[in-house]
Amino acid sequence: MGQRRTSLKEIAEQLGVSIATVSRALRDSHEVGEEMRIKIQALAKKLNYRPNPFAQSLKRKTPKVIGVVVPNLVTHYYAAVLDGIEDYATKSGYAVIAANSHEDHLREEKTIDNFVNMYVVGIIACLAQDTVDYSHFVEINDMGIPLVFFARTCLPEMFSSVVSNGDEAAKEATLHLIDTGSRRIAFIGGPQHLDMMKRRKHGYLEALRERKMEIDRSIIVNGNIDFDYARETTIKMLQRDDRPDAILAFNDIITYAAFDAIKSLGLRIPQDVAIIGFTETNTSVFVTPKLSAIMDQAHLTGERVCELLMRNINGDKKIYKEVVPMTFEIRESSNKRMNKED
Repeated sequence: MGQRRTSLKEIAEQLGVSIATVSRALRDSHEVGEEMRIKIQALAKKLNYRPNPFAQSLKRKTPKVIGVVVPNLVTHYYAAVLDGIEDYATKSGYAVIAANSHEDHLREEKTIDNFVNMYVVGIIACLAQDTVDYSHFVEINDMGIPLVFFARTCLPEMFSSVVSNGDEAAKEATLHLIDTGSRRIAFIGGPQHLDMMKRRKHGYLEALRERKMEIDRSIIVNGNIDFDYARETTIKMLQRDDRPDAILAFNDIITYAAFDAIKSLGLRIPQDVAIIGFTETNTSVFVTPKLSAIMDQAHLTGERVCELLMRNINGDKKIYKEVVPMTFEIRESSNKRMNKED
C-alpha cells in the first residue's frame, strides 16, 4: 500500500482555519498568532505532515511554474489550448505543469490541492463538467494565488477569464441550417449549469426566435459530455416519427457521437439529417461527408489566458473577460439544398 500524505487542506479542516493560515503557520509567519501557530504545528507533527520535497526545493529557488488543469487532454481542443499556454509561458520564462481532471470534480479539487502543495505561482483552469461546488477556487482566491479560467468558467467576480463567442457562433450556424432547408433543428448539449453550454444554447434559441421557428423542448438535450450517452440519445431522437432534420452539437465528442448515430440508422447527411458541430478542423475534414464546423481558435485562447495570468502574477488585480471569436466553416454536412438529389 502506498504512503498517504497529509495535505494542508486536511490540517485546515481539522482546526477550522483556512489553508492559507496553515501554510503561514508552518512557515512561522508573524501573520498567525502564537497560540494558533503552535496548534497548527503540533497537529502537523501528529499527522506526520511532510511538505513535498520537490515543491520545497523549487520554492527556495523562486520557481516560475504554473499549473494547468483541463477536463480532457486527449481532445484536440484542450491539447491546442495547452500548446498556446506553453508557448506564451516559455517566452515569459515560465514552466508549465498540466493535469487532467477527466471531467471529475473530485480529481479537479485534488489537482488544485496538489498545485498548492507544489507552490505553483499561478493556475489556469477549465471546469470539469460536474463541478458545481466552487469552494476550492474560493480558497485559491483567499490564498492570493493568481488563477484564470478559460472556456468553462465560474466566479466572474473573483477571476479573469477567456471565453469564445459561442452564443453568436451558435446563432450563425442555426440560421445557416434554417436558410438551407432545415426546419426541425435539435440541439444536443452538455450539462445545463456550464456557462459555455448556456451561451451556445442561447444562440441556438435566438436564431429560432428570429426566424419564428417552433421551439420544441423535446429535441433540446442537456446531458453528459460522453460519446456513448450522446450517441444513444441521438439514436432515440432520430427513431421518433417526428424526428429532427438537423442537429447542432455542443462539442466535438457530442458531434461525432451524433454523426455516428445518424449513419448507424442508414440516414443520409445532410439530405435526411444535416449536422453542424462545435469541433476542430483537424478532424472535421476527414469524415464523409465533410463536417460543417464551428471552431475555437484554441492556440490563441491558450496564449490569451496565459497572458492574463502573467498580468495577475505581476500584480495586476483587475478582473478581465476576454472573448476570442470562433470561426464557422461551411462544408458538406449542413446544406440540404446543395445536396438535394433530383
